[in-house]
Amino acid sequence: MTSDSHYNTIEKPSVAEFKDRGSKFIAYAYPISGISNFKERLAALKKEHPKAAHHCFAYRIGTDGNNFRVSDDGEPSGSAGRPILGQIDSKQVTNVVIIVVRYFGGTLLGVPGLIHAYKTATALAFDENSIIQQPILINCRLQFDYTQMNDVMKIVKQYECVIQKQETQLFCLLEMGVPKSKMEEVLNKMKDLRGVEVEKF
Repeated sequence: MTSDSHYNTIEKPSVAEFKDRGSKFIAYAYPISGISNFKERLAALKKEHPKAAHHCFAYRIGTDGNNFRVSDDGEPSGSAGRPILGQIDSKQVTNVVIIVVRYFGGTLLGVPGLIHAYKTATALAFDENSIIQQPILINCRLQFDYTQMNDVMKIVKQYECVIQKQETQLFCLLEMGVPKSKMEEVLNKMKDLRGVEVEKF
């Protein structure tokens, strides 16, 4: 799932549909960066599918394997969220949420049928996607004088750091994610610039 410096995730949002005895299961896969990201996705799908019987989901976030959640959203316990998470884990990806929207077709599928349907819909959503490697980022906060902006930005670009927040006044504040594998080099380069303060957070 993860190495020291990289983790696997999905490239883009994807959607797939599975039908069984009149019930329709629409699986939406999204790459996400955090829980607020997931909440936005879920709220948007509930708005888009207000008449659906269930909005079941599973997500896994972060690289330590401890941040995950499953929801059966009214389906029998263990019949939806767990099978969805099982598919996420079988692909060894993280920073991913799968939300499966179910429209009830009038025939009860039973727990084995539901497990199969949620698992299959999720697998199909993965089939519509690609798995990519992303660098593990370490968050840093930089403070520096405006005159050093160009030097700082050169290092940011050179080491493929990801800017998360930027405040530019006379004194600049920059929050960014630094690829873990390049952390030491970036810190050394920033130290070479006089008056640049760096802290991890």
